[in-house]
Amino acid sequence: MFKTVLQAAITAAVLVAAPLASAHDLKLADFQPPSHFVVGSVYEPFKTSVETATGGEVTVTFYMGGELGPGPSEQYNRTVEGVTDIAFGLPGYTAANFPKTLLTELPGVIDAATGTDHILANMDMLSNEYRRVALLGLWNNAPNLLLSASKPIGTLEDLQGMKIRVPSRNAGLVVEAWGATPVSMPAPEIYNAMQTGVIDGAMIDATALKAFKLGEVTKFVTQGMKTTISSFFLIMNRDALGELTDEQRQAVTEAGRQAARHGHDAWQSTAETVLADFGSTDGKEVITLPAGEAAKFDAGSAPVVERVISEADGSGIEATAFVEALKSN
Repeated sequence: MFKTVLQAAITAAVLVAAPLASAHDLKLADFQPPSHFVVGSVYEPFKTSVETATGGEVTVTFYMGGELGPGPSEQYNRTVEGVTDIAFGLPGYTAANFPKTLLTELPGVIDAATGTDHILANMDMLSNEYRRVALLGLWNNAPNLLLSASKPIGTLEDLQGMKIRVPSRNAGLVVEAWGATPVSMPAPEIYNAMQTGVIDGAMIDATALKAFKLGEVTKFVTQGMKTTISSFFLIMNRDALGELTDEQRQAVTEAGRQAARHGHDAWQSTAETVLADFGSTDGKEVITLPAGEAAKFDAGSAPVVERVISEADGSGIEATAFVEALKSN
């Protein structure tokens, strides 16, 4: 009798423990503030999708504002080393790791409205760059604009000698070709740098006017030229992904692709709204370059685009093939 009761107790304990043993809580790290629109637009749907598809056996917890460690440029290594399971980041912050990915940011390579679909359709061509992590999603942001603290930028000549923050090496080459001095700097540092005069302005998309409160230190925004378009990635630690069952991995992977599309849509719509609000604010101005002036900017950046692609081809990256694939499908 005692043996029967003991066996029943053991069986019950195993049944209770089994779901817990297979449960995984995935840490998702982001350096952006918890108030950022990415939480509701991208992460909440990602979390819901994963948890629903896995019956709650895989959950997702967000760690915003650098809670798992400061430094936006450390997001990639943080994921590789397992400090976090999943991370949001910009390939441009660790440009040496992602030379092919960063071809997407060159002026004219992708269109902001359709770029993400083209990137997702050709992500297999980027597999070598993400061999140390699992690439869940990759999407383009809204076009990068020129934000100025006090000086209006209405002509190419206005940029001469200005110190402009850039998000990556390629963006720096473009800004340099336009006659300004590029300054590499993560987005969270722009506010203080503009406020204190360390930089005169920044190349970044319009969402930053609200997300990083740059509207408070920006007086002019310039648009209308072919410009850089930054990319964002959602990457995952390979060991963490490998610990999941096949079905769970599929759920996370599919949620990652959908997160990329959500991210693209969120950045585009938010950028449009924020820029309109900025332009309607007293003391603020959105400058749209006339065709003739925009052509001067485009003429300045065109040789940079050709050079970067040519140098990438020379290093064995097969850049031309990737760019052509992005433009065709």
